[in-house]
Amino acid sequence: MSFADLNRLARQVPLRMLLVQAGEGDCLSWAGLVQPLRVAQRLLGQDFRLDVRTPEQVAHDIDEGWHVALLVADEPQPRPADALLRTVIERCRGATYWGGVGAAVLWLADAGVMGGVRIALPWALYAETEEITERAILTPHLFEIDGRHLSCCGGAASVDFALTLIDALFGSNVQAAVKETLCIERVRSADERQRVALQARFGALQPKLSEAVTLMEANIEEPLSTDDIANLVGLSRRQLERLFKQYLGSLPSRYYLELRLQRARQLLLETNHSIVQVGLMCGFSSGSHFSTAFGTLFGNTPREERQRKLAAA
Repeated sequence: MSFADLNRLARQVPLRMLLVQAGEGDCLSWAGLVQPLRVAQRLLGQDFRLDVRTPEQVAHDIDEGWHVALLVADEPQPRPADALLRTVIERCRGATYWGGVGAAVLWLADAGVMGGVRIALPWALYAETEEITERAILTPHLFEIDGRHLSCCGGAASVDFALTLIDALFGSNVQAAVKETLCIERVRSADERQRVALQARFGALQPKLSEAVTLMEANIEEPLSTDDIANLVGLSRRQLERLFKQYLGSLPSRYYLELRLQRARQLLLETNHSIVQVGLMCGFSSGSHFSTAFGTLFGNTPREERQRKLAAA
């Protein structure tokens, strides 16, 4: 499931979103999330209701019927008491889509409610994940949607996450108006990676995996084969595939393809290179293969992606 699936909620008027502020109001994760949403609320008026609560308020609030609910916190905020946290989580789970931002993602995983779910966790908290890796699937992405579950690594990525939600829920015109108000030029996509996440989690424990990903990132225009990468890092193909499947939930070939397509999307949005040039720069010798692979991952063609950039401009 992708963020585009959220647009079915746009028919809900007013659309109701709950933000549970479990940390300080001046933390980056909170400010980056709430400011774009508040601008959207001003633009949409009664069509969008943004409710901000503390954990204590949520626990005693009889209100319900939220379409999106997010628990938000930054480190080193203290975790709420277990009983309070359980109550808040249950209230959030009553929403159509729900999840966490920043350190709250770890709280949800620790509570056992993200079993088998792909989650975007702040890389600084990776050292605390040994007990949850069998219950949740950690990704190095900025944010994730998996079924009804939403997660964001927090920090500066909260801005991108909020703007992506606005686009999915209310459309590109509302997102463009919010971006203009906040003087934001570019929104990073969900599948862009925390640059230090892989090294932070796997650098010491799985140096071969980190080395393989580095090779992929350095060879976008002329992709290496899986066998070539395995040989360069000193593993068999099967050993490399096992590492990727265990730690990244993907085969090397699939991970590499998505890496190249993410780079292509970035070039389409940020440069004036032709679509053919972008395909070649990302290792696609066939225009039809590039277009098909791009559409499968992102839900639209390279041409449509470029048209979005022109429309926004």
